Amino acid sequence: MDLFDWERFSATALCRNPYDHVVVTGFVKPEAIGKINADYPAIEHTGSFSIEGLRFGPGFQSMVKALESERFRWAIEEKFQMSLSGRPTTITVRGHCAPGDGQVHTDSASKLITILIYLNASWHHGGGRLRLLRGKNIEDVTTEVDPSGGNLVAFLRSDHSWHGHLPFHGERRVIQFNWVKDKSSRRIVFLRHRLSASIKHLLGRSKRRPQE
Repeated sequence: MDLFDWERFSATALCRNPYDHVVVTGFVKPEAIGKINADYPAIEHTGSFSIEGLRFGPGFQSMVKALESERFRWAIEEKFQMSLSGRPTTITVRGHCAPGDGQVHTDSASKLITILIYLNASWHHGGGRLRLLRGKNIEDVTTEVDPSGGNLVAFLRSDHSWHGHLPFHGERRVIQFNWVKDKSSRRIVFLRHRLSASIKHLLGRSKRRPQE
């Protein structure tokens, strides 16, 4: 089964305001979302986790395979009019969001393209919606995206690719796929996410510890 709605992707034009990006609602087909979620990694903590350290089933593995396929790379190359051939990739996964997540940022300079795919079945919360911003102000919004329903956001990383979301605490399933500049950049991304996840895990344990 083809997981992605390529007709929707092809029909969605690249937007250049406030930076090069594309938002494709329902990019992951509805019938695929259930199978992917059934085998989604059991992530109990907040933070981003590298795919290399996670355990998951065949439904989720099919998603990983589709993201790493040449067809997916060709589609992104055509949309952004750039070559990604030979560029390393990284995949990180989130399962839960903490109140302090979503701070406005631009992604690290080691990244070329960022892909975010959201897998919650639906979204009824005020916070947690991804905002593409004109600057560092979280209210200076050009686009807001529900983190659900197989929605895809792809953008060209730059020094002004500001994005973030309002606070939310709870389950927020998102896969982040990146093309990075080189192998050393890939190692840096892996180590950064590993350190960040470890710190958030320790902070979470500290907050749950009863007062003495």
